[in-house]
Amino acid sequence: MRLGVCGGIDVEEIDFVITWVDGQDEAWRREKARYVSDSKKVDAGEERYRDWELLKFWFRGVEKFAPWVRKVHFITWGHLPKWLDTNHPRLHIVRHEDYIPQEFLPVFNSNVLEIYMYRIEGLSERFVYFNDDMMLTGKVEPDFFFFRGKPCDMLAFQPVVANPANPVMSHLFLNNTLVLAKYFDKRENVRRHPGNYFKIGYPPLYFFYNLLEMAFPLYSGFYTVHGPFSFLKGTFEEVWEKEEEALVRMSANRFRSEDDLMIYLFREWQKLTGNFHAKNMHRDFCYYNLSDENRKLEADIRRQKHKVICINDGKVKGDFERIKEGLRDAFLQILPQQCSFEV
Repeated sequence: MRLGVCGGIDVEEIDFVITWVDGQDEAWRREKARYVSDSKKVDAGEERYRDWELLKFWFRGVEKFAPWVRKVHFITWGHLPKWLDTNHPRLHIVRHEDYIPQEFLPVFNSNVLEIYMYRIEGLSERFVYFNDDMMLTGKVEPDFFFFRGKPCDMLAFQPVVANPANPVMSHLFLNNTLVLAKYFDKRENVRRHPGNYFKIGYPPLYFFYNLLEMAFPLYSGFYTVHGPFSFLKGTFEEVWEKEEEALVRMSANRFRSEDDLMIYLFREWQKLTGNFHAKNMHRDFCYYNLSDENRKLEADIRRQKHKVICINDGKVKGDFERIKEGLRDAFLQILPQQCSFEV
């Protein structure tokens, strides 16, 4: 049965994908400890795996605010929340061994988990990928993510920043940019797709960035909204065909490393090929870094000021339990009812 049509595509054809890890699982921690390196080139901090226990609200948000989703593909090392109904007809439990080549397991590197997502059995051609810190807090229709079959996104330049507080990420953004520069000429791409760079409705700041960057002939980096990723499976297949050697090589990195490529590579590829719908992605989205004081974030949740928020664990050193309780109370204000994904 068709669920309907919105933005020119059948809404039943859109899946959600989410990755999750229980950083307190003792079996997982023992396995991680066997492989973790002390190298400064590896990013394996606790914040990469810490669980703020918001997953229940992610599922409640999906059911309340995006009930049209065909299926949720839930990627896990193997552990599962006790409250999750694993027999739910719209839930697909995906373990790492189900789609990652055996020679690269076990893996604790989110970059590796993400570049193979297109191999998930039964995944729809159009899908939206969520980190587990990206939450729906307002009603979204399918055309929030896809319009006339194309992913909704925003194309903007932004230089890669040399950030000594997080040097691995600086390397990753540059790695992506170097790959893209092999296949796309900056000025030619702007001439070919001017409306994707200077779209009426983009935030003025990104008009300015794009205009300023035209003074420089080579790519210096890209700005990407750190929110849910709207993807076409075909994008992954195209990039893998061209960069298989590099992607296989980085797959051996069990932890996030400075020579990785990131999923943003696939997202920027979609944009540079013109295979997306240009849209202001900032309008209904807000990004927050957790801190010891999160009143603005908690108020945003309660008032449902935005449709999507990202709650980033930026090595917060405050009272973990108190901060977690504040977030939980805020989400209970808008999502108090148990959903069908819960037992």
